[in-house]
Amino acid sequence: MELKPGYKQTEVGVIPEDWSLRQMGEIVTFLDGKRRPVKDVDRAKMRGSIPYYGASGIIDYVNEHIFDEELILLGEDGENILSRNCRLAFRISGKTWVNNHAHVLKPDPDLHIGFLVDYLESLNYDRYNSGTAQPKLNKQTCIKIPIALPPTKAEQEAIAEALSDADALIESLRQLIAKKRQIKQGAMQELLTGKKRLPGFSGEWELKKLGYVSEMGSGGTPASSFPDYYDGDIPWVSISDMTKGGKVIQSTDRNLSGLGFANSAAQMFPVGTVLYAMYASLGECSIAGISLCSSQAILGIRPKATLESEFLYYFLTSRKTIVKSMGQQGTQSNLNKAMVQAFQINLPTFSEQTAIAKVLSDIDTEINMLEIKLEKILQLKLGMMYNLLTGKIRLV
Repeated sequence: MELKPGYKQTEVGVIPEDWSLRQMGEIVTFLDGKRRPVKDVDRAKMRGSIPYYGASGIIDYVNEHIFDEELILLGEDGENILSRNCRLAFRISGKTWVNNHAHVLKPDPDLHIGFLVDYLESLNYDRYNSGTAQPKLNKQTCIKIPIALPPTKAEQEAIAEALSDADALIESLRQLIAKKRQIKQGAMQELLTGKKRLPGFSGEWELKKLGYVSEMGSGGTPASSFPDYYDGDIPWVSISDMTKGGKVIQSTDRNLSGLGFANSAAQMFPVGTVLYAMYASLGECSIAGISLCSSQAILGIRPKATLESEFLYYFLTSRKTIVKSMGQQGTQSNLNKAMVQAFQINLPTFSEQTAIAKVLSDIDTEINMLEIKLEKILQLKLGMMYNLLTGKIRLV
């Protein structure tokens, strides 16, 4: 592929001609020798307000410090090196204590710390992993990691500021989503118990057993050793479909054939059936958006005329914590049909149930829209990191 004028090919890919390629050991000082791990029992005796850092961030607070300056931590070991469920490279400043699970890096004065931490966070560390039982980034490997550097600290700073602005937007959205979820939890506690009534509604609620206001049936799984039982046109819901699909199930990963359906205990559940996880993700709840069947791990609850599907969905969702403590203990915690039939549910009129469900559904819609926006911004930031940290887009 022909290089664009002003660019050059390097071991990290194509970068601008005026950028340099340096090994990390040439541009940072490793302060690993100063870090010290402290056992839990000993930390309990030195509680304080100074952050105690490990491979993935703050894990405790102590009353003494090792460092008192702006530095970079790079996780040295742990699954996060490969899974990247949280940041691997992050900045620390002020008084801090660091254990032996994170490399401590002090950038050279002519290097912008924000640029370097973003660059390190952008890397794929699979090829640098030297661990066997668990992933590890040893110091000798880290020293040789190549870093592409813009020629001036000003350009490094401009890149860091652009990415910092994106991070600030991401964090503000995450905080807003968390706030909306708290609002939803509060609304569920008040509206589903009748502590707060919506305008225009009054009268007593009736306490019923769930088995009296619904019909229930469990599913089944045809033998996987018979391929002809699968890949038909009958949607078949598993627990993973519920955890991925969320509130309303519109599609499934696997379908049964008519033969597979006939050779299992599965039964068809109509639209509006509330699907309830009886083990595995105990208490997980969804609503059938299409006619479907399910595995035996899922109970299909079909509301009768006095019970509204969405109201039941929110009622069961609000009981997740309680339900997990109720589960029968075996190889894994589980419920049975009789236990669910015995659930006590306090019911207002059908119209009030519908109104309550609408309020909670509107909050869910708002949260969902914010989550979609957050995902788009996260993808946008990934594109920004790629373009800015390789010099494909120049800010200075």
